[in-house]
Formats: sequence, structure tokens, C-alpha cells
Amino acid sequence: MLTNPMTSKRPVNLGISQGKLATCPATHNCVCSQAGDKAHYVAPFSAPGMTGQEIIARLASALHACEEAEVITQTDTYLHAECHSAWLGFVDDLEFFWSEEDNVCHVRSASRLGMSDLGKNRSRVEKLRTLLEGWGFCD
Repeated sequence: MLTNPMTSKRPVNLGISQGKLATCPATHNCVCSQAGDKAHYVAPFSAPGMTGQEIIARLASALHACEEAEVITQTDTYLHAECHSAWLGFVDDLEFFWSEEDNVCHVRSASRLGMSDLGKNRSRVEKLRTLLEGWGFCD
């Protein structure tokens, strides 16, 4: 896997802080289910009948099967993966957080570099949503 030295360093704001994923920057290269604005908002994942642990495990399996992704951290309620582009080795950070309080799996996908991702982060999240719901397959 090609590594781009400009995007190889992990951001320090990843993870959960006070029940929230990191806020998206003002740029157009991030989506998050906890975003307060329409440009960055994407719906959280829900899977009736599944536990948070099952949702996280299923998402990890989908990432292994369908994305140029490496799972960095996985617990029963949180998953962080680095998604690598085949071209130039750019890295996006993809996070999932099962919120017992909200009974949903929050998601954040953000590019480490640039002003725009040409919709890649939103597209990735929606593809994984389809896989989680059992309606689709990897392309």
C-alpha cells in the first residue's frame, strides 16, 4: 500500500470526547453524523436488533472486504480505520462510535489533506450503510 508522507501522521483529535466524535473542519472533505450543519451532516447508522458490538464487528468486516482500509482501533463501541487511496496514497480517517444513549452508531469520515474530497467520504459512508443493512455488495 502506497503511503503519502503528507498524510501519514494521524490527527490528534480522533476518538470520543464527551460522547462526541471530532467536529468537521470548515473544508468540504469531512462528513459526520454529529455535525450541526447540512454540508457536513450524514445520518448515523442504525440496525434494529443488533447490539453496538455486532454493528462494530460487521462494519470492520465490511471494511476488510470492500475498502483499502486498515483498522487501527476496535473496541465494542468504537472503530477507527485508515482508508488509503490507491492513487497517491492519501489517507482518510473513518470512525464509528456506538452511542448507547442515542441507540445509534455515529460515523465520521474525514480526509487528512485538502479542501475537497469530491464526495469520497460521503460515498464511503453510504456504501458501508448499504452493506450494514444487508442490501449491497462490494464493487
